[in-house]
Amino acid sequence: MTARSIRGAAAAILAGAVALTAAACTNPGSTAGDSGGPKDSAVVGIAYEPETLSPLLGYGKDGNSKIFDGLLAFDADMKLRPALAAELPHISADGLTYRYTLREGVTFSDGAPFTSKDVVFTYRTILDAKTNNASRTELDAIRNVEAIGDDTVVFTLKYPYAAFAERTVLAIAPEHVVSKQDVNTGAFTTMPIGTGPYVLTGWSKGEKLSFKANPTYWDGAPPVKKFTMAIVKDDDVRATRLRAGDLDGAILPPNLAEGFKGDKGRKTYAARTYDYRTVTLPTHHAVTGDTAVRRALDIAVDRQAMVDKILEGAGKPAYGPVPTDSPWFAKGTERRHDLAGAQKILDEAGWKPGPDGIRVRNGVRAEFPLWYLSGDKLRQDHALAYASDAKKAGIDIRTQAGTWEVIEPRMKTDAVLAGGGSPGDPDFDQYLLLKSTLAGDGFNNMAWYDNKTVDRALEDGRRTDDPAERRAAYDTVQRELVKNPGYTFLTHIDHLYVVNDSWDGLSTQIEPHDHGLASGPWWNVEGWKPKSTGDKGK
Repeated sequence: MTARSIRGAAAAILAGAVALTAAACTNPGSTAGDSGGPKDSAVVGIAYEPETLSPLLGYGKDGNSKIFDGLLAFDADMKLRPALAAELPHISADGLTYRYTLREGVTFSDGAPFTSKDVVFTYRTILDAKTNNASRTELDAIRNVEAIGDDTVVFTLKYPYAAFAERTVLAIAPEHVVSKQDVNTGAFTTMPIGTGPYVLTGWSKGEKLSFKANPTYWDGAPPVKKFTMAIVKDDDVRATRLRAGDLDGAILPPNLAEGFKGDKGRKTYAARTYDYRTVTLPTHHAVTGDTAVRRALDIAVDRQAMVDKILEGAGKPAYGPVPTDSPWFAKGTERRHDLAGAQKILDEAGWKPGPDGIRVRNGVRAEFPLWYLSGDKLRQDHALAYASDAKKAGIDIRTQAGTWEVIEPRMKTDAVLAGGGSPGDPDFDQYLLLKSTLAGDGFNNMAWYDNKTVDRALEDGRRTDDPAERRAAYDTVQRELVKNPGYTFLTHIDHLYVVNDSWDGLSTQIEPHDHGLASGPWWNVEGWKPKSTGDKGK
């Protein structure tokens, strides 16, 4: 969870229980009792839960919200396809006008018709400064949004924002419901109504999100009639419950997913991601705010060892928010592992080893705390490896576990082992993470990074649709992160999911830092088809 997590992102079961009821464990949701017939329900384990279920406050902004639809959606190949819009938008030659024709006959789950007014209401409410949406700047390009009749919506932009169509996967809220409530605190934030394939039936905070199929869904009622997202924050517990049969599927770290490798009744799905792990280096700290310390840590860390030992090869080194296999990655910004070079940088900056080997400058000891999220084994392992590498350079990092309630108030001065990342346009990855004016705005710019050259490049990249100009802007951002890295990026992580082999139609997309809520093989659970007993394991 960082700037991008939502940004990142989400994604347990019956109240207070460690296991489901005996009947559910035996064959949860079976349409044929205990006969082993096809299942019409699924229970999956995710790592985190959302802070809200309101699109107006940020839920569903990247698609796959289950309860809602956007004007557009991403298909399996991350190509845009129509959803609430009947077709892809008509875009004016100057890139400043986007016209959407809406799908006919769509209703919200309460039976009310979906119209252009709902689209206008959603976007205008998000852009209202009184709405608590930390991702509002992602829609900065919008000058105006208006309805033309019930079936057409026109967006007018301030500047030609190349990624605008991708932003319209944002979930649409019903005006007739939310306009009668406080947008920030009303009942809609926890019991929403949408047009999506599933209807929320309950949210037990810290335990589970329960859904039932929407029988009037415009794209057909889902065959999986009941869907539960069990919120199991501890990786080991999630694996244990999957093995015990409490869960039909779960997101797992590589070492735990490996334990299911020979299980003929389950399949493992690997998804490429933009999901990174990084260490925030707060500007407002005497040690982490020093550019020499930042640069030294950037090359003291052994990223490849983390990929090999922590991720067991399921990932790659990260040098910034953009993965090395992305077409937007700036070649030449890879950082070598160079302990001697890190020591030299610190020596030249006046950080001299003390009697215990930890460096000191002007009476300030080179030490700082590093927080990671309790129960998250991947973050813990990354934090410990990072601290070990730093110690070799003479920097003492004290790792500490905590909840976000403990960590968030400390982010201005304390380092955090954080995560983030979003596929698609480079603006998605970098603006909320690095823009100086967003420092202190929730999980945006957690490091309080302040680099005027980066600020200008982020605006340049956002405000043009010229590919060459955008390339130059985002290359500048990545090269500045070499000169003054306000974060130490460690790895990009492949997501691994283990799922019972009970359904056809499972696949994965290129994923964000999401923790399994909107991603994973259940990104399209509405399209799963139950297998008969004889089909399993084939």
